[in-house]
Amino acid sequence: MVDRNGWGRDRPVLTGSPHSPPSSFVEQANVTDPGIYETFEEQWPECWERAADLLSWDRPYETVLEDDDAPFYRWFSDGSLNASANCLDRHLEAGRKTHTAIRWEGKHGERETYTYRDLYVAVNEFAAALRDLGVEEDDVVTIYLPMIPELPIAMLACARIGAPHSVVFAGLSADALATRMDAADSEFLLTCDGYYRRGDAFNQKSKADNAQLKLDQDVRTVVVDRLGDDLPHVLGDDEHDYHDLLETFGGETVDPVPRDAEDMLFLMYTSGTTGEPKGVVHTTGGYLAHAAWTTHAVLDVKPEDTYWCAADIGWITGHSYIVYGPLALGTTTVMYEGTPDYPDRDRLWEIVDRNAVDIFYTAPTAVRAFMKWGAKYPERHDLSSLRLLGTVGEPISPRPWQWYYEHIGDERCPVVDTWWQTETGAVTISTLPGIDEMKPGAAGPGLPGTDARIVDDDGIEVDPGESGYLTLARPWPGMARTLYDGDERFRTEYWDRFSDPDDDEWRYFSGDAARVDEDGYITVLGRVDDVINVAGRRLSTTEIESAVTDVGGVAEAAVVGRSSETNGTDVCVYVSTESGYDDDGAVREAIVDSIEASIGAIARPTTVLFTPELPKTRSGKIMRRLLEDVANGEELGDTSALRNPEIIGEIQAEIHDR
Repeated sequence: MVDRNGWGRDRPVLTGSPHSPPSSFVEQANVTDPGIYETFEEQWPECWERAADLLSWDRPYETVLEDDDAPFYRWFSDGSLNASANCLDRHLEAGRKTHTAIRWEGKHGERETYTYRDLYVAVNEFAAALRDLGVEEDDVVTIYLPMIPELPIAMLACARIGAPHSVVFAGLSADALATRMDAADSEFLLTCDGYYRRGDAFNQKSKADNAQLKLDQDVRTVVVDRLGDDLPHVLGDDEHDYHDLLETFGGETVDPVPRDAEDMLFLMYTSGTTGEPKGVVHTTGGYLAHAAWTTHAVLDVKPEDTYWCAADIGWITGHSYIVYGPLALGTTTVMYEGTPDYPDRDRLWEIVDRNAVDIFYTAPTAVRAFMKWGAKYPERHDLSSLRLLGTVGEPISPRPWQWYYEHIGDERCPVVDTWWQTETGAVTISTLPGIDEMKPGAAGPGLPGTDARIVDDDGIEVDPGESGYLTLARPWPGMARTLYDGDERFRTEYWDRFSDPDDDEWRYFSGDAARVDEDGYITVLGRVDDVINVAGRRLSTTEIESAVTDVGGVAEAAVVGRSSETNGTDVCVYVSTESGYDDDGAVREAIVDSIEASIGAIARPTTVLFTPELPKTRSGKIMRRLLEDVANGEELGDTSALRNPEIIGEIQAEIHDR
């Protein structure tokens, strides 16, 4: 039987056996009172004052939430503060000048340590340089840098002078950079000469130069010399060397500009359903409060911790959980440049070991890669410092969750499987590790103060076990305020589908499908658009992939649709196996059986293709779009973000032989 939304059959949510948080963790956790859910419910929206209390305010707020112009909600709107001062100045004033703020691990073994005093000095010097270049309050500064310390320094310098930053992931193309700068009317750019990609020097400045050729506005550019003699470069007119600027403004300080809580802190572009990137606007007060509170409550970060979010700052995860959340709490945050398998597959565990990392937060894609490579790599290192593990970016199925829990956390570290989006700003659905049981495969309940609901096409909540649309029926502080290219698109993309303005009922539509169980735990099934229509049946690719990765020996899987004269579309599965699994025939049979048992014969794949690895971006996301192009013999789209472009040719040769 197909459920009312068409995502497979009615059946229980596929999750593993529950795990309780270890008593040793609970004893020291930041949040341990189960009554917090009820308290937040009874005291909403004033409950969010405890998030705002984690910050220092120049002008105290009196109103927590203004909702008279929904869905354009305003949080702490009559207060003012500065994000840079909250991440730096107040920690110095509290006597933490020598406490480590950032530990950076470079691609070739370089290491740099910034104390809070060091970071304060560098941020002030670059803030002074930006002002000298003509950057004024509310000017958008574009940052196009890899994972080097100058990236968070620039973000905090922009925040210090009230200039919103727009960070563009370094792996994106010149066209993507130009599109974003044009949409933001940005006249200021910080980039670098280049960076290392698997040991080779890659020219970043040439991409930045090509992007500027497509812009109408004049751009003042600052260039970080990352590679030195490995990639000589020449500065043109209106281009400045970053380190020369810091030397020129050495020792200067810039008073942090008080910003209204609703003033824009940063602009982040994400993909849109129309194909045009969406400029998501995040403001200073609500965003920073939400990022700080979830870092404290969900990730259990303490000032004395060494905390590592192994993401890229070019995406929202890096903004919230490498820069703003941890630094607002005064902890030590680790940054690393490169990939998890270079120069060897134990690089991450060597970093955890050497830095005695307490909390490790990464993507399920990375966990599946770790599982594929085998436990021998983490076993080379002492991971006993770890206290908490987390995942972010996509759903994690039970098998990799269990592997992560056993081989990295030694069954003593809670795992928080977090769901959130660029638009939510910070974690919205997750367990609280000091309170809740963990269910492998389920993210957890909505956090205290949120109201996550799974609804059908008519906006009616579905029964436990049924699939539906993931919505948020109540605003939250870290939410995007609007889109830079217009309020109307903001309403259309996120609010119109399930809202009833006549009854003043507003619901945020996430664009994700999900299920909820009897305990209120939510399993995210993937994007609503991530479906394959097989003979009139809408099948979730995420569900099929979960069934595939539940098979022993399978490390990773990607499912796409392949054109078919019979069904319109057939299911095509790409599989990468764990080390030591060579019997494709047995694994292939187990994959088909697992899909049929979990979803039904309608989802039986016509193609199961084994590949040493799947095509991924440099941030670790599988590029399913390219795999769909390959399956259908289409011309490939943009491959500039791929970290392993050579695998595409191998897959093309293999699939076209079938």
